[in-house]
Amino acid sequence: MVFKEGTFKGTPPEHIEPPHPAWLEAQVADALSVAGDVDASDVTVTCKGRRIILSGSVTSPAEAERAVDIAASIKDVDEVDNRLAWP
Repeated sequence: MVFKEGTFKGTPPEHIEPPHPAWLEAQVADALSVAGDVDASDVTVTCKGRRIILSGSVTSPAEAERAVDIAASIKDVDEVDNRLAWP
């Protein structure tokens, strides 16, 4: 693999103040994936500003509540919108 020097010579991109929505989505998704008491395989995480939207399906209301608690525990998350369904 050959590494080349960067050739960007224009105005640098505008700085995006953290938290970036993609960063928050990744943090919540990672936390859900390692939680032993939540099966997050059918959960979708979306971020609008600092609000996390959880959609998809889990196995029980207790699991949905736990997923909301996990998402809310992530730094910079202000609100969690629970759109999870269960059988």
